[in-house]
Amino acid sequence: MPHYRRARQKNGQYFFTVVTGNRNPVLVHEPIRQALREAIQQVREDLPFAIDAWVLLPDHMHCIWTLPEGDNAYGKRWSIIKRLVSKTVAGATGSPLPADPEQYSKVGCAMRTVLLTRSQQKRRESGFWQRRFWEHLIRDTNDLRRHLDYIHFNPVKHGLVSRVDDWPYSSFHQYVKEGMYPMDWGGNKNADKGAFGE
Repeated sequence: MPHYRRARQKNGQYFFTVVTGNRNPVLVHEPIRQALREAIQQVREDLPFAIDAWVLLPDHMHCIWTLPEGDNAYGKRWSIIKRLVSKTVAGATGSPLPADPEQYSKVGCAMRTVLLTRSQQKRRESGFWQRRFWEHLIRDTNDLRRHLDYIHFNPVKHGLVSRVDDWPYSSFHQYVKEGMYPMDWGGNKNADKGAFGE
């Protein structure tokens, strides 16, 4: 089994990518967004962190957090957030991920069929999320700016909108209000193609 080496700087600023199981495109549905919002609020009560940027896409999300002084337990925070969202979905549907997508009408979205592996069953995972997540320790101001640009341009990169400001589930709008980005930043999906990330 591989050993994953993660950055563990206390009081660090981290970029994260978190993905749904089987890339199910459900994160932008209102009940899931609400469950995620509530889970984040609940976790921040006991394990505070600052949210510096966020974009929510149908099957994944990117964000930047700053952890408190002397704290590097971002994995614990993600574990609780993911578990709370999974429990909310399971509570709304009656099971972790039912094979019948019709049952997801209770949470206002359609899910692809998910067959849990033995490993997932053993760990009592719902299959709603991919097990792991990607993290990157922000090194300096330039690194932060690159990751902010990546986060905010991501909906255009994935073809969800042609203009950055057209995507509603993004901290871009807050950054515009604060004067850190102009409203027309990023142009359209054909402008500066590939300039904002992988």
